[in-house]
Amino acid sequence: MARPNYSFEKRQRELAKKRKKEEKAAVKAGSHGGDAGATSEAPPVPVAASIDAPPPAESPAEHAETA
Repeated sequence: MARPNYSFEKRQRELAKKRKKEEKAAVKAGSHGGDAGATSEAPPVPVAASIDAPPPAESPAEHAETA
């Protein structure tokens, strides 16, 4: 029978607690800043889309210029 991995469970609880604390801080900072806070932050870039996306395909016109 498999034994429970207590260190893994503890780490997951710590990460969840940290994530919740950061969310609370972001909400608190957002409510006091009003519109000024929204313009200073850049929108988040989706990491998965930039990593998993294939390179853009070259059009036939680009090949004609190099030939």
